[in-house]
Amino acid sequence: MGYPLDPELAAAAAMLAEIDISDLPAARAAQAAELAAAMAAADERGVAVREVLAPGRSAGDPKVPLRIYRPEGAAGPLAAVYGVHGGGFVLGSFDVDHDLNLRFARELPAVVVAVDYRLAPEHPYPAPLDDVYAGWLWLAEHAEVLGVDPERLALWGDSAGAGLAAGAALLARDLGGPAARHLHLHSPALDDRLATGSARRFTDTPVWNRRNASLSWAAYLGSGVPGTTGVPAYAAPARATELAGLPPTFVAAMEFDPLRDEALAFAEALHAAGVPAQLRRYPGTFHGCAAVVHSGIGQRINDEGLAALAAGLNR
Repeated sequence: MGYPLDPELAAAAAMLAEIDISDLPAARAAQAAELAAAMAAADERGVAVREVLAPGRSAGDPKVPLRIYRPEGAAGPLAAVYGVHGGGFVLGSFDVDHDLNLRFARELPAVVVAVDYRLAPEHPYPAPLDDVYAGWLWLAEHAEVLGVDPERLALWGDSAGAGLAAGAALLARDLGGPAARHLHLHSPALDDRLATGSARRFTDTPVWNRRNASLSWAAYLGSGVPGTTGVPAYAAPARATELAGLPPTFVAAMEFDPLRDEALAFAEALHAAGVPAQLRRYPGTFHGCAAVVHSGIGQRINDEGLAALAAGLNR
């Protein structure tokens, strides 16, 4: 690895544990320990946090856990952000973005609803997307009870969660479901084919690399399925041939990320389809580096993401 990373990120990358989802139990155990420590240290002052179970999308589907964040003392109706965590379709829960969701609730201010979708490979496509869409329907249907303006809803996702958010936006458009005012895609996983320049080149980048991306798509779609014909656009939104009618979208792309070029291509395709699309490409960065919150570039990424959410919700 010899990438010209931002100096603060280079120092952080040297201390980061390698993510290897080829040993999924070990990767999940390591993440669970990290999340438990982070949850214990989280400052929830000023935000009321509770959890509910939403009905599954179809009869027989399990209920979908949702965590709701509401800023205390904020006058409604408020905007709402529906958050979909990352983790390569195989890792994580709504604990992943707990601190970020607290910040969204406080600073936007907004009601935040985070979804804890089922994970692959135990639950491959369409189960994770079904859970994400079921939670999105629940948010829209309960907007009044939640003190939310149903015309000011944002779909927000990171990495695989951004791919799921884009898939949910396509479903909502095609099924006449609740429309988002703003779609927010952070380092999105959109293309199972992994044929872009960045997907081919970045085999040893920090946090996420081609091998992990390949394993994650195989877990989500099934072994041997990624890259074949017939993969639906709801599963891999880069395959969508018609993007008109999607919400105005913000896309953030990291320079040394195997997912970079699919993010750039999706933003360009949205623009070509007449969808307002704003793209931010961050030099010297790698996948997941926004979590390095003490760095200047990490702060900038998070601050600009928050500002884009606010602008999108108030469009």
